[in-house]
Amino acid sequence: MPVTRAAPILQRTVRPRIALVCGNLEPTRDGVADYTLHLSQALGRQADVWLATVGSAAGAAEPTGGTRLIQVAGGWNARGVLALAGALRRAAPDVVHVQFAPSAFGYSPAVGLLPLLLPPGTRLVTTLHEYDWWSWPAHVPDRLWRLVERRRWWDRETLALAPRSSRVIVTNGAHASAVRGRLGISPRSVPVGANVVPDPGADRSAVRRAVRSRLRLPPEAPVLAFFGFAHPVKGLRYLIEALATLVPEHPGVRLVIVGGFASLALSEPEADAFRRELAGRAREAGVADRVLMTGHLPSTEASRVLTAADIAVLPFTAGVTAKSGALAAVAAHRLPVVVTAADPPDPELVDARTAVVVPRVRDAGALATGIRRLLGDADLGARVRVGLATLMADRGWARIADAHLELYGDCRDGGAERGRSARARAEPPAGAAFSGGHDFPPT
Repeated sequence: MPVTRAAPILQRTVRPRIALVCGNLEPTRDGVADYTLHLSQALGRQADVWLATVGSAAGAAEPTGGTRLIQVAGGWNARGVLALAGALRRAAPDVVHVQFAPSAFGYSPAVGLLPLLLPPGTRLVTTLHEYDWWSWPAHVPDRLWRLVERRRWWDRETLALAPRSSRVIVTNGAHASAVRGRLGISPRSVPVGANVVPDPGADRSAVRRAVRSRLRLPPEAPVLAFFGFAHPVKGLRYLIEALATLVPEHPGVRLVIVGGFASLALSEPEADAFRRELAGRAREAGVADRVLMTGHLPSTEASRVLTAADIAVLPFTAGVTAKSGALAAVAAHRLPVVVTAADPPDPELVDARTAVVVPRVRDAGALATGIRRLLGDADLGARVRVGLATLMADRGWARIADAHLELYGDCRDGGAERGRSARARAEPPAGAAFSGGHDFPPT
């Protein structure tokens, strides 16, 4: 039986009811879980929100801010999804919103069956956090996938999720193009917000001094910061090599790697091995005393460390796009950033305007050149810092929540009308305005 934990929620008669389906609730090990928890908090100011998942873990976060939890036992298999569908039917939310990424669901395709198990007319929304790289089953010929996808019968990655959703959300242009080309669906684009933001009331100079003293970073040394999960695909090997190249010109330079190693994508043994590898590379390059790896930090402490830095460096081996949560976080801390170019390059990341863009990935020399440009040009740093902050200015969580509520209200397939008829309680009729000025239109 599902376990439902509830906190008292006020004004339920004027608030939409949203169920966010997430593969797990482990924000320290999964970026999608972290995103979903932030989204639930932002939506909770104007809506009644459930977090819905299957199974549990020791590191699972507790919902906050009045968000309720729907949690069924088991795993992400057909039985678990069937149990979750039953729990969602009983809760009867206005919208069921799935946060899709294969890794978040343990690479199980079963969540793709959820649309087939919900009541007809359910307002279903899917956000594709990852797309256009995975398929299940993997051995099906591409021509057969194209045949069923063109007819929107099935999708090789999300099964029935994307084809049967009332709305599909993406976070970047590449995913939008893939969805249009594959399914003929025009998705909505909603950016990713920062998962770590500075305390607006803090004295930045005081924080900088205190953190540098505690971490034994020289007060005037140029400090580079990497932020995010420390995984092999993040280009940290090349960043350590680049750091060694910079030492003769900038003898005080330091690097702080802010983020945990273990995640759903990198097991504890793999994470430990990678951390040891990076430490060994730093020793071999003669910069072991210049590299600090913090491991996972609470968001407030991670923010303080970023505040103490001078330059952010995101040398991802696949390149960086504007949808990156790490990029949003460094923008929130008003840091100039060095990024590696994606293929194709993200048009919003313009060299010397919103970032210093390194044209090649996996290239320590090119990365060092990009960092050197910022270390030697204060005007460039100021221009990039302002440009990135301006680019990200409309990506706060309040605006992201507003965009979601408007999109939920635009779903017109009648699911909420039938959902309301199943509830033994008074609610405003379809089409009534909800708090915050968002309407669920009549069906």
